[in-house]
Formats: sequence, structure tokens, C-alpha cells
Amino acid sequence: MTEISDLVKYAINYLSKYSSSKTNLERILRNKIRRTNIEKKEKFTLYNSIPEIIKKLEKNNFINDYNYATSKVNTFISNGKSKTFIKNYLFKKEIDEKLSSDIFIELDEEDSNWEIKSARIFARKKNIKKNNNNNEKNLSKMARAGFSYEIAKKILEEN
Repeated sequence: MTEISDLVKYAINYLSKYSSSKTNLERILRNKIRRTNIEKKEKFTLYNSIPEIIKKLEKNNFINDYNYATSKVNTFISNGKSKTFIKNYLFKKEIDEKLSSDIFIELDEEDSNWEIKSARIFARKKNIKKNNNNNEKNLSKMARAGFSYEIAKKILEEN
């Protein structure tokens, strides 16, 4: 990997296998350059080419933070994750805070009860509805998962 075109090929190959945010792809490309056995001058040139490569990939719609974040949010909702968990994940992946808040606003407009549905999925997966004998234990499970007290209480009362 001594040329910029090799780095672009690597990025496209990575994106064909995995979904990624811009910042995450930048980190992956930096790590790839760091592991190569080339001179420092060539590494410096490749490091400086990363923003240009990401702009090119974004222009050609290979990478899109909005689509990445939306797909992750929908996946986490179907897996029974809380809003807090999802926000923390997007923050960790360095998705813009405005973009993530816009996604949650859209979610609330589409379905205002999405977090309750997600909490039901969580409760089903963790067998919270079956062992109804210890509400404190069940409330603490849901709190550790990031659900608010009101949502957890509502889910436990549905049993």
C-alpha cells in the first residue's frame, strides 16, 4: 500500500463488508497506514490524503452518516435497546449530535411509542414478564439497560 489508489480500494472494500461512519472509516484508514511498512514521508502523504478520500466516498454516496445512524437506530430498536443506549452508541461512533437528535425527532414523529415497544422487546428477551415475583429486580434490570422509571413501571404493569 504505497499509493492513494490502494488506500481508496481498501476503503471501498471495507465499506462493501461493513457499514461505517465517516469518523470510524478515518480511524480504520489511519490504522491501516500505521501498520504498513513504508517510509515516513509516504505515510505522511497517505495520512494527508484521508480527508480527500472520505470526501470522494461521501460524494459518490459510499458513506453517509445519516443512513448509517438511521440503520443502527432501527437495528437497536428491534433488538430492544433504550434511547440512552442508542445515544451513547452514536456518541461513541462520533455521529454529530444534531444529526442524532434529528433522527430521534423523526422517530418520535413516526411513532411516539417506539421506546415502549423497544422496552417490551427487552422485557421479552430478558424474561422479565415470566418471573413477575420480584418487581424491584426487574425494575433494576430495565434501569441498567437505560429505560426510564416510567417506561419500566409501565412494562411491568402490563404483565
